[in-house]
Amino acid sequence: MHDLLQLQKQQVGLRLPKYLLDEIDSLTKEYALNRTDIITEAITAYIQEQKQKKLLEEFSNATIELKSAMQTDAQNQSLHGLIDELRDN
Repeated sequence: MHDLLQLQKQQVGLRLPKYLLDEIDSLTKEYALNRTDIITEAITAYIQEQKQKKLLEEFSNATIELKSAMQTDAQNQSLHGLIDELRDN
C-alpha cells in the first residue's frame, strides 16, 4: 500500500492525440469520472500489466535454466546440490 506522501498528487502535462482525448471524454460522461481518474486508472493498469509480464518472463527463464541444468547435470548432482549451486550464482 502507499503512504500519504506517495498518494499526493502532482500536476503533469501531456499531449494526447485528439481521438484518444475524445474517447476519454466519452468515458467521463458514461461513467461519471473525470479525465484524471480515467488516465490514472489506465496508467495504473498498464504498469501492473508490465510488472506481470516481467515477472512471468523471469519465471519462465528461470524454469528453462533450471530444466537445462537438471538435464545436463543429472548424472553428477542431486537436486539439493543443484539448488545450492543456483543460490551461489
